[in-house]
Amino acid sequence: MAGPSSGRGSADRGPEAMTGHREEAFTPSQHRQLLAWQADLARAGGWSGDLPVVVHERCWLRLRAVPVGQLARQWPPDCSAEAPELSRYRERLQAGEDPWLAELHCWEEFGQLACQQALRTYWQQQTRSPGWTLATYQALLARYRQQMEHSAPRSLPLLQLARPYSPEPHRLLWLKPPRPSMRHTCA
Repeated sequence: MAGPSSGRGSADRGPEAMTGHREEAFTPSQHRQLLAWQADLARAGGWSGDLPVVVHERCWLRLRAVPVGQLARQWPPDCSAEAPELSRYRERLQAGEDPWLAELHCWEEFGQLACQQALRTYWQQQTRSPGWTLATYQALLARYRQQMEHSAPRSLPLLQLARPYSPEPHRLLWLKPPRPSMRHTCA
């Protein structure tokens, strides 16, 4: 969470005020760029595939905006959990079937090799891009679209990429809109 307010205007506050996380260490030029992308978002007319998603590549200390319509092409979400073999297994478990019987039924339906490959792919993917799943991607699209269509406060999405070979997941953060300065009201 963001620390206590210092009483300064939003343009003067550190980047942690935008994300709510102190560990976000952006340079002054990156902070200005984030504010520019926020301003672009505030001026946007409505939902479109051109809306920005900020990608934070921490290994390179780089920020860049990717159009939301291009995001899945550049960073494909992990869909391995949605494999038919694994989906059917979960359905059987939710229906109250014993886990061993559910697995045997899936082997009969899809073949043992296909079930084992789906599970292997799922676990391999967990080590490559943990946290950037199809469900996370769909939640990003739903929230972004909702705030654009319903005049909600417009938060800018930031995808913070995990460092390679790290168990930490990619994280999806929403940058808080900057608060207007109150300086003009004081004379």
